[in-house]
Amino acid sequence: MEDRLLTLLESVIGVSKKTSGNNYAFYSPFAEHYKPKLEINIELNAEGNNPWHCWISDEKGKTINSLFRKLKVSKDVWDEHNSIFSKKYKFQNLPINEKIGNNLVALPPEYQPLWKPSSSVIRKHALRYLDQRGVSASDIIKYSIGYCEDGDYKHKIIVPSYDFNGRLNYFVGRSFYDTAYKHKNPTVSKDVVGFDMLVNWDLPIVICEGVYDAIAIRMNAIPLFGKSPQSELQKKIIGKGVKKIYIALDSDAFTNALRFAQNLMNEGVSVHIIELKDSDPSEMGFDDFYKLMKNTKELTLTKLMEYKLMGVWEI
Repeated sequence: MEDRLLTLLESVIGVSKKTSGNNYAFYSPFAEHYKPKLEINIELNAEGNNPWHCWISDEKGKTINSLFRKLKVSKDVWDEHNSIFSKKYKFQNLPINEKIGNNLVALPPEYQPLWKPSSSVIRKHALRYLDQRGVSASDIIKYSIGYCEDGDYKHKIIVPSYDFNGRLNYFVGRSFYDTAYKHKNPTVSKDVVGFDMLVNWDLPIVICEGVYDAIAIRMNAIPLFGKSPQSELQKKIIGKGVKKIYIALDSDAFTNALRFAQNLMNEGVSVHIIELKDSDPSEMGFDDFYKLMKNTKELTLTKLMEYKLMGVWEI
């Protein structure tokens, strides 16, 4: 992994010089200096991170992911990055708990990653459930999907969400057996950006309700963990200068979609509302959803006013 990662970094930043241990120094893209002052640890540390630091500009981060986002690297670079880290099961070393605001977000202590081999019959049932929902083996690695055999989240699939810096910010639990109580989520704020670590803010974004919708959509999708867009997501979209978004909420959340759309349109964002009929994205699958998305026209202020006058939502 280290050789491939070093080769990738040098293709993006330029030649490097080994300093100590697994640290390599590069000429910094953040500040001009005659010496290589951007130092990167190319081997995962005990916390599962690759910390980097520019000693001139003081730009720094915990992961190669965060560095590449700042540099706005190409899709080819991202593909190689994801290949490198997926093969090393990157997510097995992500933190299991984080303090977000006043909330402590912690994965259940019984959480087990589903990509790790096991002879457990319960694990096989969990994998069968995911397969029936169209979740692939690569999805399991990409989204760090796990499960619990015991505890408060017994017999539930666990799908974590991580922020821009690779910190846990939420997770959802869903039973893989047919039970009365299918869903169980942590009692913390949902005012976070779902799957933030995987989002490319330079590309169009798709807003959807649940994690399985986001996984099915594949393309830069952000789950709301519910039906109402939160303030942190709106601030992130505006702050990142996102040009275009698609909103794909169920019909019973159409009013929420319109309110969110108006807020973003007021900031110059091009908004497309995908009108879902009888199926959500996870039920439709990628191909059908993509066709629907491509045929969705941009929401105009005139159309927005029509919805208001029709009484779809209050002015």
